[in-house]
Amino acid sequence: MNFKNTYLGIEFGSTRIKSVLIDKNARVLAQGSHVWENKYVDGVWTYSKDAMISGMQESYKDLAINVKEKYGETLTTVGAMGISAMMHGYIALDKNLEFLTPFQTWRNVFNEPASEELSALFNFKVPQRWTISQFYQAILNKKEHLKDVEHIFTLSTYIHFLLTDSMSAGLGEASGIFPIDFNTHKYNVEFLEKFNKLLAEKGFTKKAPVIFPKEYEVGECAGVLTENGAKLLDPSGNLQAGIPLCPPEGDADTGMIATNTIKNNTGNVSAGTSVFTILVLDKIPKNYYREIDILSTPDGKPSALVQCNNCTADIDAWVNIFYQFAKSVNPDITIGDVYEKLFDFAEQGDLDCGGLLSYNYYSGELITKMQTGKPLFIRDTDSVFNLQNFMRMNLMSAVATMKMGMDILKDKENIIPKNLLGHGGYFKNSIGQKIMAAALNTDITTLETASEGGAWGIALLAKYMIDKDNRTLEQYLDEIFKDAKISKYTPSNDEINGFEKFMERYKKGLEVEKTADKIL
Repeated sequence: MNFKNTYLGIEFGSTRIKSVLIDKNARVLAQGSHVWENKYVDGVWTYSKDAMISGMQESYKDLAINVKEKYGETLTTVGAMGISAMMHGYIALDKNLEFLTPFQTWRNVFNEPASEELSALFNFKVPQRWTISQFYQAILNKKEHLKDVEHIFTLSTYIHFLLTDSMSAGLGEASGIFPIDFNTHKYNVEFLEKFNKLLAEKGFTKKAPVIFPKEYEVGECAGVLTENGAKLLDPSGNLQAGIPLCPPEGDADTGMIATNTIKNNTGNVSAGTSVFTILVLDKIPKNYYREIDILSTPDGKPSALVQCNNCTADIDAWVNIFYQFAKSVNPDITIGDVYEKLFDFAEQGDLDCGGLLSYNYYSGELITKMQTGKPLFIRDTDSVFNLQNFMRMNLMSAVATMKMGMDILKDKENIIPKNLLGHGGYFKNSIGQKIMAAALNTDITTLETASEGGAWGIALLAKYMIDKDNRTLEQYLDEIFKDAKISKYTPSNDEINGFEKFMERYKKGLEVEKTADKIL
């Protein structure tokens, strides 16, 4: 096989580090993965540096073994590659490129003072998750490590740097580090001036954007795999240096690529450990909202992001409980069998879940102003308490908070999607597609290729860097997706009304969730 005609994507997701190798026609040749899990250490959701590196190595090793088994050849090079990871976060390094603090992920919600001050300063929403908020919160808290800060990264830009020695960020990822100007595709100069003045007032001597990764246009080469980078990724020594890398991107951006939703007025919804909807806009909304992030697409268009920290974790927890019982009755049953059966039950439930209510908060949730997570299940004496309603309730609860954010776009800005592309584990069964359609009152389409996820998306961006010719990214993706198989679901009025009835209870019950947070 001519591996020069293959393209490698590696994505650091919340629960898996996934590697995908594609051919010149964007078909998947081989995959590898490594399971990892965030830790809650001293009040911070984090992954260790060792977990990042060893997890990347294990994922790539799994891919290389897969290549050897399928094609009888050792993987030594590829035509191009790219790195993607969970959006945002905060990694601070000193002059020796050592970690000054634990990596702070998107999941942390203790940066509200920084978020509010910066949003007011710019008259532009700066979410708590963004790198600039996490950095400025450290300044407000007068953290000791700030005197030694030389570089600030996100996860994708840090891994890219380890492999290439290039401090680079794609436009989508850059826009979650610091707001960008959608005309120049650079960090917003007006905002930078205001921010640097603020830094000086706080006694911080270094200036942005020097401490940030540099912004790169889609299709540009953002560095090549160094000798040290090749050894880091593949300790066996088989992988050769010199492979070009595309700009690193966040998972929202690679999700757009994996679903071909980068045109104006298109959008996708990703539902797994977290859940978010991202809509490509004609223009920036008139006002800014606490619940809505404005980010860039990989090719520099404005997009609106509604993100929630919690989605499927509570579903997984309940399924595991039922699996433990089922296993005691039938030792041969698999957890996959239990998921399938329970999701079948969910499809049979009442459209409003029969009066049952739950909150899936394992961590804090910004839209509902919850600082910490307390999963909660509530029912009344006259609720219709059966397995069908219980499972449907869990699936509806998983996307209820995101619906609240989407309703703001609809009610305040008249931004109403007609169709969204769904991807992520929530859509593995058709009931997820149906409930999401009812929640957002729109058609939900799933793509056969969307299951490949962000690792496939960043591999496509690496391929685009090499063979784009004179094509725009939109034109290039249209060619890739021209024969894609799709499945569309349009919700009925009864389904929509059922979800709205559930939401009435959900909003009222938030007071109970707040009380639980104080008690437990």
